Amino acid sequence: MKQYNIAVIGASGAVGEELFRVLEEVKFPVGNLLPLASANSAGSMIEFNGKNHRIEELTESVFEGRNIDIAFFSAGGTISEKYAKYAVESGAVVIDNTSHFRMMDAVPLVVPEVNPEDIELWEDTGIIANPNCSTIQMVQLLKPLHDLYGIKRVDVSTYQAVSGAGKAGMEELVRQMQDFFSFKLDETKVEAFAHQIALNVIPHIDTPQENGYTKEEMKMVLETNKIMHSDFAVSATCVRVPVLRSHSESITITFEEGVDVSVEQARKVLGKFENVTLVDDLDNNEYPMPMTSTNTDETYVGRVRKDIYASNILHLWGVADQVRVGAATNAVRIAQKWIKLED
Repeated sequence: MKQYNIAVIGASGAVGEELFRVLEEVKFPVGNLLPLASANSAGSMIEFNGKNHRIEELTESVFEGRNIDIAFFSAGGTISEKYAKYAVESGAVVIDNTSHFRMMDAVPLVVPEVNPEDIELWEDTGIIANPNCSTIQMVQLLKPLHDLYGIKRVDVSTYQAVSGAGKAGMEELVRQMQDFFSFKLDETKVEAFAHQIALNVIPHIDTPQENGYTKEEMKMVLETNKIMHSDFAVSATCVRVPVLRSHSESITITFEEGVDVSVEQARKVLGKFENVTLVDDLDNNEYPMPMTSTNTDETYVGRVRKDIYASNILHLWGVADQVRVGAATNAVRIAQKWIKLED
């Protein structure tokens, strides 16, 4: 099997670490591995496939002569903006996990289960964008239902884990819970979020926009239609919850006028969709939860039910590990599809 030289930018971060795990688990055909990060992390070691690799500093010239085939960027939008072009100029395809390139017309925004054909557009810029984590798991559930009935509108509320804010978010929740059990919560530090996250929910993720939504919410609106090549209405409310890992979503889908939704048929197409698992038995307390999805590569769906007032409305609940499905796993799946195209 042909091997591919891989670079991981953000090698010491949460998504970078998860990328290494996913690449190992799927037995990705890695030739040479180039882990890259900031000067602060350069020199530290990471383990991959039983070997230690030294993290190098990301610079403008680091890709020269390295024959990198695929460069995974997971170090923040400003880093991708500055350095992705150097990876592309060296001959690599960039798979970018940040928001920087997502809404650029020439850059394909890809969820492989939903729009794999868009990967072919990578040559225009040398870049393929990985969508927002909440968008990825939602469109995986919307796609089979859109094909079945035709979606008119989507209303979604997200319940997003603190790991969506990186290691700092996870550490803050753990520290605040420790403070709670030490009766010191009134003294706890609030740094990663706008408010205390322990024993709380915060209906505010990312920066406010002029229309009253947040940037995170507008990402879901705009990215969904780009990925699905659709123009249906989307409204999102994004909430941070005191869960370490895996995002949950409550989704209400309004289909075209005249549609009479069949819950049985909806469950059937969802259960058959690639990388989606149906867990839907309320009588026996079986439904997706963050504990269900964490450290897996599946998007779980349950609580599928028809609206009690309108026959063309369906409600459901979806959960996925946003570090894997919403970032690392989706990026690796893009790379796997890209390899097939190149072969």
